[in-house]
Amino acid sequence: MIRPLQPGDKIAIIATARLISREEIAAAIDILQSWGLEVEVGPTVGAQYGVFAGEDALRLQDLQQALDRPDIKAIICARGGYGTTRILDQVDFSKFQQHPKWIVGFSDITSLLCHIHSLGIESVHGIMPLLFPTGTVAALDSLRRVLFGEELSYSTASHAFNRTGIAEGQLIGGNLALLHNVSGTSSDFNTKGKILFLEDVDEYLYSIDRMMVHLDRAGKLKDLAGLIVGHFSDMKDNAIPFGKDAYEIIAEHSGKYSYPVCYGFPTGHEPDNLALVCGRTARLEVAENGVRLEYAHSS
Repeated sequence: MIRPLQPGDKIAIIATARLISREEIAAAIDILQSWGLEVEVGPTVGAQYGVFAGEDALRLQDLQQALDRPDIKAIICARGGYGTTRILDQVDFSKFQQHPKWIVGFSDITSLLCHIHSLGIESVHGIMPLLFPTGTVAALDSLRRVLFGEELSYSTASHAFNRTGIAEGQLIGGNLALLHNVSGTSSDFNTKGKILFLEDVDEYLYSIDRMMVHLDRAGKLKDLAGLIVGHFSDMKDNAIPFGKDAYEIIAEHSGKYSYPVCYGFPTGHEPDNLALVCGRTARLEVAENGVRLEYAHSS
């Protein structure tokens, strides 16, 4: 059970991936403080080692201390980029398993969320401090509501590619490239009977196809309860066009199965990035006139 946050709780902002400055998270600190939280910024924020927020050892130490300290009630990753998988196998999750707390992030942080899911603990796929200034009111409020244990449900518009139906199962997913990247590692994830959600940014269309082929070959598409397709932003193509966009590619590879699928769900690398609780049982209803996703308000 993860204890919902309460006013006065201390949370940590750390950087497990790409470098980030204190100035870039100043607005996020103000917002988090306005929620009644005490914010502690880890030593990785402002550190640099190449493109990373400090050397692997520093990023590992920052994450480990935030996991282990009982006074830190939640951990919010400052940004994505690349680097979290470099330290994952060195993290000791034993104290975290005894006293779990919210861990928040998306993009590169998908690998950490998958690892936590393998431990049977919930986590939050949601907006990160770097993006707070450009995030929608709905995105920020959804994160606040999840952290403080308030009930949440989402309704979105219909899409031409949607496949109607009702699905129930644990929610799991995140950035497609990272889901592909952790396959076969200690952070791998089981999708059987679950609702998988996908998003990505700045990828070539042929690479989206290659990753979807891999997920399907690995058996991660066939036994889903449902599929949620989020933002696929800033996709790239080659001189000879691939011939399909990201949604068409995903529709092709999921089309052989019969579970409900929704497209255009607000999750991913866009301002409207709604918080999703990974590992929590959810109900997805895809109807002709729209989509509804809801789940219980407590862990």
